[in-house]
Amino acid sequence: MANDHTLGKGEHATNSNANQREAIDTVRDLIKGIDTAMLTTASEEGLVSRPMKTQEIEFDGDLWFLTKKDTDKFHELLRNRQVNVAYAGTSYVAIRGEAELVESPEKVKQFWSPAYEALLNTTYDDPNLVLIRVKAETAEYWDSGNTFKMAKFWFRRLLGKHTEGTDIHEVVKM
Repeated sequence: MANDHTLGKGEHATNSNANQREAIDTVRDLIKGIDTAMLTTASEEGLVSRPMKTQEIEFDGDLWFLTKKDTDKFHELLRNRQVNVAYAGTSYVAIRGEAELVESPEKVKQFWSPAYEALLNTTYDDPNLVLIRVKAETAEYWDSGNTFKMAKFWFRRLLGKHTEGTDIHEVVKM
């Protein structure tokens, strides 16, 4: 298990920022190169997961996905913004956070690739396109190397939001 990076009394916020950067760097390294993530939303019938193309940008605490406004996931996110995003590769990563629907033709154009033209059957200037921005709140990873590691990273996005780990995962708070 890695070190617990919980801030103690009297420690400075710069340590917290360093811990958060370290956690983001770890998650970035684990999901880098994984082309497809599973996005889970809450529908009226229950949880729904579907594959989403991962953006070719470095993880900075936010994940970005592209969809259309006439999809179930769009309407599900209008009702409930809590989501989970799962990645599977040499490691397994689960990121929980809050989704935001972003209408920005400039950002759509920035993220656009020829793969989307085939996947979404449209062009980058389609007014029906919308971005999903997931603000990571927690991320867990399971890395299978010589030893099996489990860790949980807490991304504190909201002031005053504190969550304690209650399982065998190692917790790194930021």
